[in-house]
Amino acid sequence: MGALKPWHVIVLVVVLMLLFGAKRMPDAARGLGRSLRIFKSEVKEMQKDDEVDEPAQPITGKVVRRDVDGSVNGHVSGTHDGEPSSASRDR
Repeated sequence: MGALKPWHVIVLVVVLMLLFGAKRMPDAARGLGRSLRIFKSEVKEMQKDDEVDEPAQPITGKVVRRDVDGSVNGHVSGTHDGEPSSASRDR
């Protein structure tokens, strides 16, 4: 179990040339290079996303819930006197 020797690399290149041919080898190398470039940029993006520059601000505000009939917080939005409609009083 030794290290990779130069003649190992030569045998590997010869076998790849026989399997894929001389035409496909440049295309395969180009595709591999593009894939590695994309992978590298994605890893950088993930590392950038993990770094937190400042803590997230808490969300403050009023939560408004709309019912199925269009009322907001139990009041129908179409009433002018502030009275709930008969549909929301019957609940």
